[in-house]
Amino acid sequence: MPKLICRDLGIVDYSDTWEKMKEFTQSRDKSAADEIWLLQHPQIFTQGQAGKSEHLLAPGDIPVVQVDRGGQVTYHGPGQLIAYVMVDLKRAQIGVRDLVTLLENSVVNTLEKNDIDAYPKADAPGVYVNERKIASLGLRVRRGCSFHGLALNVDMDLSPFDRINPCGYQGLQMVDMKHLNNNVMFPHVVVQLANQLAELLGHPSPTIQQGWN
Repeated sequence: MPKLICRDLGIVDYSDTWEKMKEFTQSRDKSAADEIWLLQHPQIFTQGQAGKSEHLLAPGDIPVVQVDRGGQVTYHGPGQLIAYVMVDLKRAQIGVRDLVTLLENSVVNTLEKNDIDAYPKADAPGVYVNERKIASLGLRVRRGCSFHGLALNVDMDLSPFDRINPCGYQGLQMVDMKHLNNNVMFPHVVVQLANQLAELLGHPSPTIQQGWN
């Protein structure tokens, strides 16, 4: 079974990372290892393929990028942990709905390790705590392989979410882990989420590489 590569990339530019994801997905062959990229982005709003402009209320000085994932508009910024999940779905014998469930469960399990009780919703992809959203999902599949992934609010400034209807839902409240457990530490969450994703993908105890190499 091809191995799984987990990369901790730190804070990286959105557009550059998006191009790298597309390039990796387009050029990979059947022997290529699946990869998970764990990272943060500088402040940016991203609008999904079916995104409607009315959900951008007042972006102001934060850039807006039209992207090729599913879903509506969301916000990325420092203190939010993003996991881009590049999996050969055909080889893994899972469908897109299975991958969505897997991503949601990885977040729920990570939050549970931090004494936070969270849950997914059947009618609104993502993960929630007391009806406030703590993690968002957006995927694209090309050549039978997934890219994009999930964004988990760990310890961040949540105010930019007030400039949009998050994920297309008017009045949806966002929350982060730090507001729910003051002992949360970002580097620990990176490792916890990587371990959960890898385990659910059938690769327990992954090695996390620093950077692109």
